[in-house]
Amino acid sequence: MTTYNTLLPRSAFIGFDRLFDELERSFDRRPNTYPPYNLVKVDDEHFRIELAVAGFSENDIDITLNNGTLTIKSANGNKEECQSDCGCYIHRGIAKRHFQREFTLAEYVEVESADIQNGVLVVNLVKNIPEEKKPKKIQIGSKSQLLNE
Repeated sequence: MTTYNTLLPRSAFIGFDRLFDELERSFDRRPNTYPPYNLVKVDDEHFRIELAVAGFSENDIDITLNNGTLTIKSANGNKEECQSDCGCYIHRGIAKRHFQREFTLAEYVEVESADIQNGVLVVNLVKNIPEEKKPKKIQIGSKSQLLNE
């Protein structure tokens, strides 16, 4: 990976390792275009990732969430299988090569569900902000009275 000089030293920021890792990854200029995907904002709390996975089954894809990073990768890649009941490929025009896509989720964004529909992996996300973290309206002239906005 290419190292970039930053204006401020990384060692001056304690606990921000993940932020610096994300910045370094964003400067990695190698294009990753397989498989193509869509990001959809359904509303302010619901999002969807659509990943083109034609030729893959549920058993061929691993989805993991670790420390705010959603990783979607092929489990088997371009594994050649020749089964007597299905036959062997003479030509394979639908790509089934190894892939890995990573998505950094914002705080409080959780994976709601994942399913394959018509060759598209659909991962539904929801933003669950705890009540105590939501904005509160403070009424003027009252003592410590908070009203939900």
